[in-house]
Amino acid sequence: MVDLSSLRVGLEGSASALVTEERLATNVGSGNVPVFASPMLLALMEAAAVDCLDGHLPEDYQSLGVQLNVAHTAPTPIGFTVTAKATLKAIEGRKVTFDVVANDGTEQIGSGVHTRIIVDTPRFMARLAAKSLPRR
Repeated sequence: MVDLSSLRVGLEGSASALVTEERLATNVGSGNVPVFASPMLLALMEAAAVDCLDGHLPEDYQSLGVQLNVAHTAPTPIGFTVTAKATLKAIEGRKVTFDVVANDGTEQIGSGVHTRIIVDTPRFMARLAAKSLPRR
C-alpha cells in the first residue's frame, strides 16, 4: 500500500499561462474564434492539480489524470494571463479529486472537477512498454 499520509483535503496548487497565438482555439483545432482554447484550459487545470500534489507523493510515484468535468464559461483574448487553481477535495485510496477554477484577471473563465490516480511509475512504465499495436 502506498503511503499518501502527507496528502490532505484543502491542499492547493496553481498554474498560469500567457494566452499566445499558439494557445488560441484557431491554432489547436478547437474552434474558429481567436480566444484561449478549451484544450489549453483543461491542460492548465491539470497542471494546477499536479502542482498541488508536488512534494506530497512518495518517490517513484506520480499522478495521472483520468477524468475532467469542466465548463469553459468565458472567452479570453490573446495577451491575457490565465491562472488555474486546484483544491484537493477528496482522497479515496489512490484516487484524488480536485475542484478546479480558472481566471483571466478579469473574470472566472472556467470551473469543474478533476480526478487523478496515483500510480507506481516503474510498474506503470512496464505495463506501457508491454503494450503493442494491434496487427492489421
